[in-house]
Amino acid sequence: MRRFRRTLVAAALATTMVGGTAGWASGTSQRAVTGPPVGSAAWRADDSLGRALPDPASATPEEVARFFATLTPGQGQRLVRRHPLVVGNLDGAPIALRYEANSRAVRAQHDPRYARLAEPGRQILAFDPRGRGQAAEVYGDLASARHVSVVVPGADIDAATFDREKDPYGTPAGMAGALRAATDGRTAVIAWAGYTTPVGIGLDVATGDLAEAGAGRLARFTQGLTAAGVGEPALFCHSYGAVVCGLAASEVNATDIVVLGAPGMRAAHRADLHTDARVWAAKDPSDWISKVPHVEIAGLGHGQDPTAPSFGARRVPADLAEGHTGYFVPGTDSLRAFAAIAQGRITQRDITRAVTAPDDTALEDITQGEGR
Repeated sequence: MRRFRRTLVAAALATTMVGGTAGWASGTSQRAVTGPPVGSAAWRADDSLGRALPDPASATPEEVARFFATLTPGQGQRLVRRHPLVVGNLDGAPIALRYEANSRAVRAQHDPRYARLAEPGRQILAFDPRGRGQAAEVYGDLASARHVSVVVPGADIDAATFDREKDPYGTPAGMAGALRAATDGRTAVIAWAGYTTPVGIGLDVATGDLAEAGAGRLARFTQGLTAAGVGEPALFCHSYGAVVCGLAASEVNATDIVVLGAPGMRAAHRADLHTDARVWAAKDPSDWISKVPHVEIAGLGHGQDPTAPSFGARRVPADLAEGHTGYFVPGTDSLRAFAAIAQGRITQRDITRAVTAPDDTALEDITQGEGR
């Protein structure tokens, strides 16, 4: 009977969303940006090195890394100058070259939306001006950091809202900055707004289409980090970003997958993700996401609540977080737990110790147990 009632609720939800919001949602419907970066045709036609360049559409990150390893510094710089949008978004390319290429690409846009991304000193690891714009920024030093994390945001995020001043901890830049600060700068954190996110609360956010496109981009991005010599990251996936991470779980290179404020992961159980990464879930008592039925029917909804005991994820405490975007606010138990996860492959017991330890206790003293 309970299952029957849940099915009726799901059907009512689907009917309400389609009937009540279809007209509005169609106005905010997003087309996913996919495929090779802008300028790929000119890149493929470039014979200035006397040999073919790796095809951005088909070369693996490992193949890209091997190609760049054969170049002299001067040849790499030449490619940056000639093809900044390609080099800057080519997973597997050297990190330093990507920073330089994206700095050039952002400045060349002359678009006020990207003015903050163009500020000196920012380490932009990816920048795609197509659609609403996509970007990824590094906080810290990827080359020397022992541990790396990637923040995957949810709806209403693009290159223009990447680090907005309003509601900063609901942005990838704000979340990444807070996470790195919580580890006392001992980690590197990447704010990754590298997929087309839903806008508003409409059909896009209720379906998995944009998440499926984003999952492929996220998987390739993490594979590119590995190919470039960066260690496997921990993923922190907020809201609709949790759907992206759920669909990408079997392909991403990651030590941990942490979801927060998740509508679901398109899976009924942790085992359905087919990943060796640790899976963690957080949801604070005041998060409105709790009011969303955790079901999937006719393509609408994202399945089981990852914080439900039956899902099988490790639970991250979040009693001090407030609302849907409060998980990375300094002083919260959730942020302290995230910082502990970001610093190593640790146990549930270590998370409890991190959350309950005095504020002046160094997290490195409690992040023990490097095995999975």
